[in-house]
Amino acid sequence: KSNIGHSQAAAGAGGVIKMVQALRHGVMPQTLHVQEPTPHVDWSSGAVELLTEAREWDSGQQPRRAAVSSFGVSGTNAHVVLEEYRAPQPARASAETTAPARSAHPVTPWILSGRTQQALRGQAGQLLSHLQDAGEENAPAPVDIGFSCATTRAMLEHCAVVLAEDHAGFRRGLTALAEGRETAEVIARTQDAGQGGTVFVFPGQGSQWAGMAAELLDQEPVFAEAMAQCHRALEPFTEFSLLEVVRAEGAELERVEVVQPVLWAVMVSLARLWASVGVVPAAVVGHSQGEIAAAVVAGGLSLDDGARVVALRARAVARDLAGQGGMVSLALPVLEAQELAARWQGLSVAVVNGPGSTVVSGDADAVEELLAHCAEEGIRARRIPVDYASHCAQVEQIRERLLHDLAPVTPVSSTVPFYSTVTGRRKDTAGLDADYWYGNLR
Repeated sequence: KSNIGHSQAAAGAGGVIKMVQALRHGVMPQTLHVQEPTPHVDWSSGAVELLTEAREWDSGQQPRRAAVSSFGVSGTNAHVVLEEYRAPQPARASAETTAPARSAHPVTPWILSGRTQQALRGQAGQLLSHLQDAGEENAPAPVDIGFSCATTRAMLEHCAVVLAEDHAGFRRGLTALAEGRETAEVIARTQDAGQGGTVFVFPGQGSQWAGMAAELLDQEPVFAEAMAQCHRALEPFTEFSLLEVVRAEGAELERVEVVQPVLWAVMVSLARLWASVGVVPAAVVGHSQGEIAAAVVAGGLSLDDGARVVALRARAVARDLAGQGGMVSLALPVLEAQELAARWQGLSVAVVNGPGSTVVSGDADAVEELLAHCAEEGIRARRIPVDYASHCAQVEQIRERLLHDLAPVTPVSSTVPFYSTVTGRRKDTAGLDADYWYGNLR
């Protein structure tokens, strides 16, 4: 009001504009026309004062914040908290790697679609032209373009996702999409307009933490009952109590024969909890041992069969593979990771997590040498905290044991689509037999 007077319905907007400018310039603006503050307020108590002159706004290390209140004569009662924008600092490599990050940019998806394949290619061409015209310096950040693509355009029949870390990667992917070529950066699909649903994604080992699910056990009866059922299903195959491990401090979760069955039970029980409030999967997909939970939730495996697979497979790993190998996550495309791993006998690519993320697995000594090499060359590498090597040739030594232990498993065809990360496509769950679960680990 001291600046523009009574502005009626625009007063709140004016206050927000004023504070945004104050945040931007780092100045607390003077309150005009107040030489003598009202005597009806005790200004000597508390920390509130009128600014009779502009003051520099020094916030130190913390971002500046301000609140704008709007109490209108018509009953408006609004309070807005504003914070200044500070550009995020590039992420540093973890202390464990002792090597600089290969890239400070995360892999970002750009979603495009069109009513026809030609229209989709046209969209890719237009976005490519926009990038080229803007130039490297002036082009918006990849994450900003990705946000706009995902939130401001309708999803039509022909769609594609371009994945990359930087503008150069997006230019390559958009060029391939515009030309109709297949490439690792582009995933293209055709869908029925308006059709869609929720996909349940089940992670592999590494997603656990001490105390996970303990609060849900106490607060959600549906979850607690599902965990109790998983506990009973696991009992014939394990030497620990599922419910005791979940409520403990977490030391047991360092053992593969414990953590994998516990994760399986938590994922299956979470799916039951979601279903109880009406959230059911239109499809499922799992990573590594997460596929076992995905198969149960889809209906391809019974709860007892799922317990058998996860418990006996994890026990075989603990007994026969533990202490022999290791795994490393590399910030490299799969082809570069293959070339790098080929320098050591006993190393191979285990998992392709994305266009710029690959896991290498193999002999313990070779893993140590790989980590040292990555530190010297500035390649971002992270040791996965396990003492065994899955998804590689070492698993072959437990093949016969797994085929024998998992022979009683009787999978059936499910009504929920199951997308296999072993084959990279949809799979009939009737084929999730002992040989499949060996291949899922190999």
